[in-house]
Amino acid sequence: MSGHPAGASASPFRQPKAVFAVAFACVVSFMGIGLVDPILPAISHELNATPSQVTLLFTSYLVVTAVAMLITGWVSSRIGAKFTLMAGLVLIVVFSALAGASPSIGAIVGFRAGWGIGNALFIATSLAVIVASASGGFAGAIILYEAALGLGIAVGPLLGGLLGHVSWRGPFYGVSVLMAVALIATVVLVERTPRPQRKTSLLDPLRALRHRGLLTMSLTALCYNWAFFTVLGYAPFPMGLDAIQLGFVFTGWGLLVALFSVFGAPWLQSRFGIARTLYANLALFAVTVLVIAIWTTHPPVLVTAVIVAGVFIGINNTVTTQAVMTVAPVERPIASAAYGFVRFIGGGLAPFAAGKLVELTNIHVPFFIGAGALVLGIVILSTAHGHLVEAERVQAEGGQAASEPATSEPGVAARTGAVLVTLNGDTEDDRGGPTASGGGAPIVAAIDGSPAAVRVTEAAARLAALAGRSVHLLHAQEGAVTGEGAAEGESLEASRATVQRHLELLARSDVPAVGHVLLGACDHGGAGRLVAEHANQIGASVIVVGAPTHGGIAALMDASAGRELGRHARSHLFIVNPAPVPAGAAERHADSVA
Repeated sequence: MSGHPAGASASPFRQPKAVFAVAFACVVSFMGIGLVDPILPAISHELNATPSQVTLLFTSYLVVTAVAMLITGWVSSRIGAKFTLMAGLVLIVVFSALAGASPSIGAIVGFRAGWGIGNALFIATSLAVIVASASGGFAGAIILYEAALGLGIAVGPLLGGLLGHVSWRGPFYGVSVLMAVALIATVVLVERTPRPQRKTSLLDPLRALRHRGLLTMSLTALCYNWAFFTVLGYAPFPMGLDAIQLGFVFTGWGLLVALFSVFGAPWLQSRFGIARTLYANLALFAVTVLVIAIWTTHPPVLVTAVIVAGVFIGINNTVTTQAVMTVAPVERPIASAAYGFVRFIGGGLAPFAAGKLVELTNIHVPFFIGAGALVLGIVILSTAHGHLVEAERVQAEGGQAASEPATSEPGVAARTGAVLVTLNGDTEDDRGGPTASGGGAPIVAAIDGSPAAVRVTEAAARLAALAGRSVHLLHAQEGAVTGEGAAEGESLEASRATVQRHLELLARSDVPAVGHVLLGACDHGGAGRLVAEHANQIGASVIVVGAPTHGGIAALMDASAGRELGRHARSHLFIVNPAPVPAGAAERHADSVA
């Protein structure tokens, strides 16, 4: 997740039609994770296939997805994100329809492999396209993406069960039709996205794995995915349920994955840190898989344990991805491709291995091995404890430290962790950073790109004028990191443009001001910490922020930024409502800061 407390956040559902078109495609794409679970026994029965043959539907899909992750950056950097997305959608439409029409298990497995290529191209670019197309607030776009992810994971098994009750071919045809709708909407509504300035090499993701932290955490994810897809790919067989019943079971599982990925993981990470959260979560998941292994032939216990496993899967997806993107020394899309390649290999091989192990031993053995894989993952993770500590330190500081000049124009300086943007002839203070003219501790205005952020700047201007202070505008440059991957967020130029607009507003009010683009925020809480730490560093007297303009899911996610801001800031907080600042409010607060 990414976002910041800047301004009053726009509603995540006030987005262009292009964003909703891609979000709809995301829902359908993420349905594919659990869509085939309810029909695995039916396919086995109808096509006279063994369970190990049927589990190849997972193996071909995920192994090909893993390998294809290595080429997604090469493709998108040459034809652009929109055309890469469209290519992925076309492949999914074609191969899912062909899988539905297949006469044999071998044909379905082969077509699922083609589906995996399309899935890799789609996963790698859908988040980037949503971010590029969003105009209703960057944070809102990420919220919408994660809502689509959660909805797809939760609804996929239910749709698979309902359509699979009619025919095992139904879910495949259903995905093809829905993705065809998403493809048409993407072609019509999504504007062409610019190509990246630098073309990605095919070897970049593999080179990134030379970094010990990235490699270790990817291998940990491989072990985790081995257990995850052993449960997802083979647990339906011993349950003895029909397609609809299996659909409800895995819908319950998917709901827990979605809820704990979006809400539980950030809270636990903030409360206990990355290392303790990951160690405890993997250990509890191992215990759950061990319960499945012991009571595999007892359906009530098996069903309950599978649903509960969704809690640990959701937490691990988010926390691990956040940690990987924090410690990796390469661009987020490259780190995401490298990480996805390794972890999907584990997920792809596990279901087929489970089927073969059952044929050679008994139905309990694959799950015992899955629990053992999680223990091995904990051991591997412990060898990178220093990298986990570093990830916690970086996230506690709000993001990766960076130093980059904003421009070569006079009056613009650079500092570690931020880019400074000035309009009013700032000077260097004794801490080595600029200060706008104006006596006393400055007032901080935390802004974002939404129209409601103007209210924050106006309130800060009135406070500054009444108290005789300067204003420091803070804008966190946002990146996009979710449980399924990462994309570069807004550009430095876009962030600077946002700050420049608000500096011009302050200049018209004759308020001395300086702007800061804070670099590297990788989630909502990180952006809140960035603002707080910067305000503490410059000795700000007040931080002016906007109240969310929305409720529900988006408000809960925004709360993480506000919570971290409140925890770390040593200044007073002045919260601005979306409506214009009431007459007298600024005057009353000015007395406390004068």
